[in-house]
Formats: sequence, structure tokens, C-alpha cells
Amino acid sequence: MDIRQLKHLDALAKNGSFTKAAESLNMAQPALSQSIKRLELSLGVTLVNRGGTANKRGKKLSLTAEGAALHQHALLIIKQLKQAEAHIKSMANLTKGEVRIGVPGMLGSFYLPSRLMAFRHQYPDLKLSLFEGGTRDSLKMLSREEVDIAIITAQDLSPEFESHLLLTEQMVVALGTEHPLADETAISLEQFFEHELVMFKPGYFHREWMLSQAKTLGLNANIAFETNLINLIKQVVSQGFAITSVLEMVISERDDILAKPFNPEVYLDLHIAWKRDRPISQADRAFVDFLMQNR
Repeated sequence: MDIRQLKHLDALAKNGSFTKAAESLNMAQPALSQSIKRLELSLGVTLVNRGGTANKRGKKLSLTAEGAALHQHALLIIKQLKQAEAHIKSMANLTKGEVRIGVPGMLGSFYLPSRLMAFRHQYPDLKLSLFEGGTRDSLKMLSREEVDIAIITAQDLSPEFESHLLLTEQMVVALGTEHPLADETAISLEQFFEHELVMFKPGYFHREWMLSQAKTLGLNANIAFETNLINLIKQVVSQGFAITSVLEMVISERDDILAKPFNPEVYLDLHIAWKRDRPISQADRAFVDFLMQNR
């Protein structure tokens, strides 16, 4: 039993004769009769009441009880198929669909908002679902297929992912204007770890990177505050309670915060990635292409 046979049965039920049904399907009447016969043989039942005095008087063919039952199923299947076809076509035409993307907190707050609004203006019928956390969180969600695309660090790339380099951003030391390091042109890692730090909680690349650097240097990271709230981190820094490291984009002229480069300078490559063995949708592709064109 296939969808064509179900469509043939539906046409026969609606038209009441093999001749009219064949015409509506734009096929030869013998071919339609053979199709229905094969369907009956495959199911082991009679679906259509053929011949008889009723038909000789010009009345419509009728379905048997089995034929009527199958026709009800056929109607549902044909309807669902049409809905599926319409859904996929609308997705292909970017009039329907959802973009599920995992984004690091700093990019979600400072890099993506204007781009998301511009994307929505260009594709108003697409839904955007953002899952914000650390880069490690984005990586986990992508691996578990909880999101379709994610922004991750170059260090997290592996053969299972396809990706494009989205941006390269400098990592800077953020400190208050009255901090002892405020007059330094650049700050070494040794100087950085001499002071109290405010850090993101586990799951953020910045935390892992800072702790790995401290371990390499044989130093201890004096973590005084932990929070994933970027505005709270900035308040702690601006009031001189601690210093931190963030992407340069996080610090603006409105903040009462200094952004000093590391010595030597440190840059972070961020990639937009998706699983190689799981092709992304037309909506996801449109979003990736849009970001690459508006970096």
C-alpha cells in the first residue's frame, strides 16, 4: 500500500465511477482499476462494490465496509501529506522555520542584539530561539542537538563540526579607574593574578582560560566573586572590588571601567558551528549567511 493507491481510492470514492475517477487523476481507466485491484490483493479484502443492478441503473459505485474504513484513514494521510509538503515548502521559502542557536553570554549581550533585530527585519516569519550561557554550554547543547548552530571558541572545534570564523576579539583586563594597575599600558598575567578577581562561573571559556594560565605560571587565582551576570561583574569592577578579563566589546565609553590589553596581547577566535552529520535547515543557513555578511 502506498500513497498513490490511497489517492486513487479517494478519487474513486468521491467520483463514484472508475471512468470519472481516472479522468480526475489524469490517468487511464484500466490503470486505475489495476491499482485498486492490487490494493485489494495486498490487503486481502474487497474495497469496492463492483457491478450489480445499482450500478447498471447509473448509480455511483460504493465502497465496502473495509473500503470505507480505509478511505477514512486515506483522508487523514492525504491531509497530513499536504500539510507536510506545505510546511517544507514554506521552510524552503523562508516563510516558516526556527533558528535555535547557542550563544556565549558576552556575545548575546553586546554583539548579537543589533544583528538579531536586522535579521528579524529581513526574515520576519522566522522564529529565533537563543540559548545563552558559556561557550562550554553552547558546545554541550550543540553536541546534544539541543541547538542547531552555536558560537564556540576555536579551541572547541573538532572534525564533527563544520564552521566559519565569525570574529576575532581581543581579551582585555577590566579594572576600575582608581585601581593600582590603572596607569599600566598593558598588564602581564603575573600582575593580573596578584589581584582579587571576579569571574564567570564554570562553563565559561574565560574562566577556564584564566585558571589554566595561572596553573601554567604556578600561581593561584584569587577568585573573590563569581557570577554570570555581566552587569554585576562590571559594577564590581567599576567600584574597585576586583578585576576581570572580558572581551573588549563588553567595555564601552559609558562604563567607568578601563580596558587594558594583556602583555603579550591575547585574542579569541569565535566560530559559528553546526554538526557535520546533521545538515542545517534553510532558516539556519540564512542566519549563518546573514551573520557572515554582517560581521
